[in-house]
Amino acid sequence: MIRSPATPNALRFLAALAVATLAAVAAVAAPGANGAGPFPENPLMAIGGGPFVFGSDDGESNEAPARRTDLAPFSITKYEISNRLYRAFAAETGRRPSFHAAHPALGLPDHPVVGVSWDDADAFCRRYGLKLPSPRQWERAARGPDARRFAWGNEDPTPAHANRGAEDCCGPDPSDGFSGTAPVGSFPLGETPEGVADLTGNVWEWVDGWFNPHDAEPAARRTEFRVLRGGAWNSDTWRLRTTYRLAFRGDFRFAANGGFRCVSS
Repeated sequence: MIRSPATPNALRFLAALAVATLAAVAAVAAPGANGAGPFPENPLMAIGGGPFVFGSDDGESNEAPARRTDLAPFSITKYEISNRLYRAFAAETGRRPSFHAAHPALGLPDHPVVGVSWDDADAFCRRYGLKLPSPRQWERAARGPDARRFAWGNEDPTPAHANRGAEDCCGPDPSDGFSGTAPVGSFPLGETPEGVADLTGNVWEWVDGWFNPHDAEPAARRTEFRVLRGGAWNSDTWRLRTTYRLAFRGDFRFAANGGFRCVSS
């Protein structure tokens, strides 16, 4: 079959397509560099590489052992993924909306999306050239190289630090101004020194991988539960710690306190 030579219009179209593709790839910031990323309203924040303490010997048994480990630089979204961003993703891809999309409070555009399964969260991140954070990436972003107890430091949460729950688990604490989810970024005092918001409180966040003891041998590892980190609007101080881990079924998509964020690495 003889192909006709490309017309000038076709060549211009192909050139424009190539530029658009390169721009989309470039929009994902290089690991370890601050950048707009694919979401101008939720930029990627640089997290430095190097050694940090992963795990804790002073918490639940599944948090142990504490060990010093090295991690490559990466970038993480400054905020949890919002309803606005997730709705756009669902419209682009035809994926089901979040379970609470129509809720008058939980579904507000600038609140973190809740009511999504682990697969929903994973699909969202991959759509934009990102992925869910690994347990080590999430903990390094929240805890820092100085082994902080909470995202901001070792000071217990106050109503100005985080959207958290009552100490008598597990109901809301309205003293922080919210009885459910809060708009992302509502607590700047609770940001990490690297500028990442809401890693303590607001909503639990899905991370990559399966729930297993940190020191489990490969042959003993199970693929039954996924992992959530960071605590939520109804979590007490103990569950808000940066090393606390919550096991949950990955296909569960009805929680009003579970969301996610993405990383580039």
